[in-house]
Amino acid sequence: MSKVLVTGANGLLATNVIAALLEKDYEVKGLLRDPAKYQGPKNQKLELVDGDITNHKRMEEVLNDCKFVIHVAALTSQSILKYATYEAVNVEATESLVQLAIKKGVDKFVFVSSANAFGYGTREQPGTEEKPIKPPFSKSYYAISKAEAQKKVFKYQDQIAVSVVNPTFMIGPYDGKPGSGQIILMGHKKRVIFSPPGGKNFVNATDAAKGVVAALEKGKNGQAYLLAGENLSFRTFFQKLSGAEVNHPLILTIPAFILNTAGYFGNLLRLAGIKTQLSSINTKMLCINNFYSSAKAQKELGLEFENIEKGMNECIEWFRGVGMIDK
Repeated sequence: MSKVLVTGANGLLATNVIAALLEKDYEVKGLLRDPAKYQGPKNQKLELVDGDITNHKRMEEVLNDCKFVIHVAALTSQSILKYATYEAVNVEATESLVQLAIKKGVDKFVFVSSANAFGYGTREQPGTEEKPIKPPFSKSYYAISKAEAQKKVFKYQDQIAVSVVNPTFMIGPYDGKPGSGQIILMGHKKRVIFSPPGGKNFVNATDAAKGVVAALEKGKNGQAYLLAGENLSFRTFFQKLSGAEVNHPLILTIPAFILNTAGYFGNLLRLAGIKTQLSSINTKMLCINNFYSSAKAQKELGLEFENIEKGMNECIEWFRGVGMIDK
């Protein structure tokens, strides 16, 4: 079977994608800056290589024997102060990689974007692939960069088959930083949990990974697919987490005005050149119901999305296995 290049191979989604590909007997080349940091499944059909997606010459070498590309690597930190930093990695390097894939005769390019590149909705009318990005995400440097990158990718659909996947907030194993799994650590065995007033769509990382592979195999050229699980308030998410752990903490909802006041303080720090994730844009994100639908992915890719408790349990067990939380 032809080899698949997966970029960002030490990240939460990419590691789960590699596991899903290996289960389906694909040959996989995993790209990451330091192969020693890879914490996913080992397999004789997996080759780990070092590289930086912004290094044009190195990426041309890496693509030599690959027939498919799944581009997951991205700059995701919310503390970066300038859009140009995101643009260089998330937009310019992505376009360069598509161009190299065309040059090397790659058959298909799957780009992992973000659900927030599309407009969110309500529980009754969730966001879809037809809704344009809107505030506060239209002011988020990260979300803007992902929306712009997917436009760049679609520009080449007449030269190479391209599909885009847009996962929501992922929970699951192999979250080595940790990234989104921080929310699990916030609530794990806590007596008191402070919850933001809003909500978002949560998806199991293993389900999102299956969605990426399905997009590789079945995704239509020039189409994007939201990979969305459950639409939940943060409070309900923490209630589900405490239920999974047979724990009954006191969950206190932080008033929106307190969060937003803190966000404006973060703006002042950022104006002073101090890197921080605290900003008015990021706190506003925590105060809205950021809901999406996976109807298109279910229909066209044949996907099913399980309850988020599965991802919670898998994340907790993985954290225990690597010593991030007590056994």
